[in-house]
Amino acid sequence: MNLNSILIGSENAQRLADYYTRLFGKPDWDGDDFTGWQIGAGWITVGPHDQVKGRNAHPGRVIWNIESSDVQGDFERLKSAGAIVVREPYQPGEAPDGWIATLSDPDDNYFQLVSPMS
Repeated sequence: MNLNSILIGSENAQRLADYYTRLFGKPDWDGDDFTGWQIGAGWITVGPHDQVKGRNAHPGRVIWNIESSDVQGDFERLKSAGAIVVREPYQPGEAPDGWIATLSDPDDNYFQLVSPMS
């Protein structure tokens, strides 16, 4: 098996598409109200979903991660592009050589920049 993508449903998919475009640049795919960006080998896609209303009431339930060899630098780049910061880069106690930064989108879906895992 191979996890290849995350699909984020939204009542306002265009708002999310605009947000992620500011962060990740021009979408790699756009059609039928869905917009997607390839990040490494995986994809993040946003689109409308009739069962989703408003903001995420439990943003910590599902958190998707982007591996980065430069969490600090990528964090600053995304923050400058308008990323919503939940938590600045930090080193978790159980992995003192690693870094994590937590961000959010306008629907309150969390994602993180994380150091590569060995």
